[in-house]
Amino acid sequence: MAVLPTTAPTAAPARRGRGRRFPSPQRLVFYVLFLGVPLAIYLVFVVSPFFQAFYYSLTDWRGLTSATTFVGLDNYVTIFADEQYRTALLHNLILLIVLPVITIGLAFTLAVMVTVGGDSRGAITGIRGSNIYRVVSFFPYVIPAVVVGILFAFIYSPNGGLINGVLGIVGLDRGIGWLGDPRFALAAIVLAVVWSLVGFYMVLFVAAIKAVPAEVVEAARLDGAGRGRLALQIILPMIRENVSTAVVYMGIMALDMFVYISVMTPNGGTGGSTDVVSRYLYQTAFQKSQFGLASAMGVVLALVTMLMAVLVLFGTRQKDVR
Repeated sequence: MAVLPTTAPTAAPARRGRGRRFPSPQRLVFYVLFLGVPLAIYLVFVVSPFFQAFYYSLTDWRGLTSATTFVGLDNYVTIFADEQYRTALLHNLILLIVLPVITIGLAFTLAVMVTVGGDSRGAITGIRGSNIYRVVSFFPYVIPAVVVGILFAFIYSPNGGLINGVLGIVGLDRGIGWLGDPRFALAAIVLAVVWSLVGFYMVLFVAAIKAVPAEVVEAARLDGAGRGRLALQIILPMIRENVSTAVVYMGIMALDMFVYISVMTPNGGTGGSTDVVSRYLYQTAFQKSQFGLASAMGVVLALVTMLMAVLVLFGTRQKDVR
């Protein structure tokens, strides 16, 4: 005959996680201070202006009074019918392609030279004097964009400018107005921007290349990979995320360009040869008091910028998935 236990079985421990648990007061204060406050600031000062700009782009707001009249998409129809705006947008799109390619390509080349471009017979090092090259290349980046624009305006001056002076010494034409000639003006500004920013991206890529495992580079060298193959087939794929980030930042710069254009060619160049959307937007808003029209220009520029960033980052992510 079975003997029944004299003690009742102990109850199973309650499962943790059942029921809704509220954060402690200390943790709630932490959430509010370190998450809620920054989020509120971001919504007020970053997100809110975007919605305000879109609202004003649907009105005929003049900027001087609060009176507005809803006009729908008329402002967008007007700006795309404006030849000057289309020309300015075209210049931005050209810069969007040219500036990242030249700046990032040159910066990557310099970064490879000062990190793994040295003598392949010994240890993997940069070219001789690479530390000096880093400092010299980065120096233009610390100069404000306004100062860079003024400096290059003097360099490009047809009367006593550095470039025309050098051309005169070697016996070539020294009367070219680089910023006044529609054939050269935009290219001259691109050169100034590249000179100003290439050092920053070179330092960015140097840091990324330093993070590449040394044994990977050594193995590629032992397999007979030359400097070009090492840079393009080994190093570049391993720092792809850094390159995509640099492309996004350079794309944002190319779609802005307000400071450089306003300083070097204040009126958008001869016949609008260097005009960009940001400068034309400023003129429309603050000189013509057409803030509704200017808001429409800003909305289009913001959409182009976001589309560019999404395409670049999405393309990088797809490669990582594969």
